[in-house]
Amino acid sequence: MLAIRLAPEIEKRLSRLAEKTGRTKTFYVREAILEHIEDLEDTYLAADRLRQPAQTYSAQEVKDELGL
Repeated sequence: MLAIRLAPEIEKRLSRLAEKTGRTKTFYVREAILEHIEDLEDTYLAADRLRQPAQTYSAQEVKDELGL
């Protein structure tokens, strides 16, 4: 369960869309989240990685490790 507060103008737009299409506001909120959550995850995980960089390896080190 999730409760969110929307700005009045966004709430009105969402309500109008739901009325015009015969779908629920919940349907559109769910669709919006599903559409954008992967991008948000990528953005925040990348930002975190930049703050805490991982160890890096040269191409030669990788080849040696893999026996190539």
